[in-house]
Amino acid sequence: MSPRSPSVNEELRRRSRERLLQATVDLVGERGYEATTLGDIADRAGSARGLVSYYFPGKRQLLQSAVHRLMHRTLSAALEREPLPADGREYLARAVDAILGLTRDQPLLMRTHMAGILQAEGFVRCPEQQRLQELLSWSVEKYGSQDVDRDYKLLRALLMGAVFALLIPGAPMPAATLRAELFQRFGLDWEFGLPPDGAPPGGTRDVSA
Repeated sequence: MSPRSPSVNEELRRRSRERLLQATVDLVGERGYEATTLGDIADRAGSARGLVSYYFPGKRQLLQSAVHRLMHRTLSAALEREPLPADGREYLARAVDAILGLTRDQPLLMRTHMAGILQAEGFVRCPEQQRLQELLSWSVEKYGSQDVDRDYKLLRALLMGAVFALLIPGAPMPAATLRAELFQRFGLDWEFGLPPDGAPPGGTRDVSA
């Protein structure tokens, strides 16, 4: 039996890593962070326990990479949804709705993720985070930004703040209110993206009027 080529080995490693990331999202979303062990994740992924440590320095870093992967996959699907928009502002609206929608659908996972960012390890920079940054920056560019780096950082900060506000135990802000504030901040029409039913909260103006 001939040895596998480097390209085949690389593809096998990529698939193994992907399975670990997906297993992390599934298990933490089901059980929570503390109740999920690295052994559980390896078992769910069908991988050897040692592979987890080979790819990731610890559970917190694994979780951040896994959630960033989920975020960029969700964002990519939203940006690529047909029909593709003629107005570049629609891309930014889709980006906002994708992140708010993911937070609404996966509150335990996103709450755990945001709490981890505030830990001593801080913000993990990884290929998944870089891909998320690329997609958000692209959305800002399509929106028409004259300073993509500045506006990407602003968008990231505002989205993180909105996610925190959605997830505050016992005192969450309504998603529609946060959406309206973000849309008004960037001059986006309420009808862009995937608007919820009803008029904008507080009578947020249609900037195209």
